Amino acid sequence: MENEKKEEGRAYFPLFVDIRGKKILIVGAGTIAARRAEALLGFGPDLTVVAPEISEKILELAKKGCLQVRTRAYKTGDCQGCWMVLAASDDRKLNAQVCKEAKEAGAVVNNASDRTQCDFYFPGLIRRGPAVIGINAGGADHKLAKALRIQIEKGLKSPEL
Repeated sequence: MENEKKEEGRAYFPLFVDIRGKKILIVGAGTIAARRAEALLGFGPDLTVVAPEISEKILELAKKGCLQVRTRAYKTGDCQGCWMVLAASDDRKLNAQVCKEAKEAGAVVNNASDRTQCDFYFPGLIRRGPAVIGINAGGADHKLAKALRIQIEKGLKSPEL
């Protein structure tokens, strides 16, 4: 209960970083993994996806040369040398293991199944030319973040801009 209260008041600083060429690993290849891969790819990382089964969307991105795929189970050591690791499998235990190993390897971590293990959250993104807007609700209210993103996008369509 005390940890939940700490989490409620926790705010994340909106830090924009250059991820061009940075080694990023996504463990899992389902809907969440695909969505995160697509969000990252627009910023030029060296992206690898590891999972025993690969979704059509991830395969499509791999065929375009956007990312590398390893069609196998996660192995200890996969996080070595990674700058960022995303645990996005449908196995909570595996995600926790991946996060532990990634943190030990010095990577920043996002766990799709446990926000308390996240070093960062994925924002709702809006891109207009070189401008990037990130919207975040602390990982607690995805509907609010989405609603704000939609409202901001509507405002950006206004003739004054």
